[in-house]
Amino acid sequence: MNCVKLPVTFIFLLAFCGSCLNPFAPSLSDEKTNKNQILTNQTSPEDVLINFSYAYNFKDSLVYSDLLDSTFIFISRNFATNPVTSINWGRDVDIQTTVRLFRHFETVDLIWGGTVFLNFFNDSTEAEIKKTFQLTLDGGEEIPTLNGEALFYMRKQIINSEPFWRITRWEDLSTF
Repeated sequence: MNCVKLPVTFIFLLAFCGSCLNPFAPSLSDEKTNKNQILTNQTSPEDVLINFSYAYNFKDSLVYSDLLDSTFIFISRNFATNPVTSINWGRDVDIQTTVRLFRHFETVDLIWGGTVFLNFFNDSTEAEIKKTFQLTLDGGEEIPTLNGEALFYMRKQIINSEPFWRITRWEDLSTF
């Protein structure tokens, strides 16, 4: 009799354990993952800035690098010097600088404000968009929250028959 109970008990345990949920494992879903719901296909200038915000907020340098065109240039001003000096660098230096920013700060929180303007040029293959932003690093404890404006120039490419926008120039217009 004990020999009969053992296989039945074993089958019962397998069926029971197979139907159990692991409270520490994420549930499976037919929906796309959160990353795919947040990221865009960069089919418009606004989509690029959604991905830009994602890259900063999740400190994702791979997503960030895909935002920048090979001709990318960053332009800003250094108000800590007298007289004020220009800051200009290309794509590689910008990616290195951004990676250092991501590593240095525990939290990076970028919030886009309103769109000041959005203009299209050259048969809508180029655009400029000016946005306000709020950037908080480590909850604003060491560095106060930065509020400013940024001007982006973007270029549209066609990849696999779909439009794909990238940033060619970013001008930080902030005066802090």
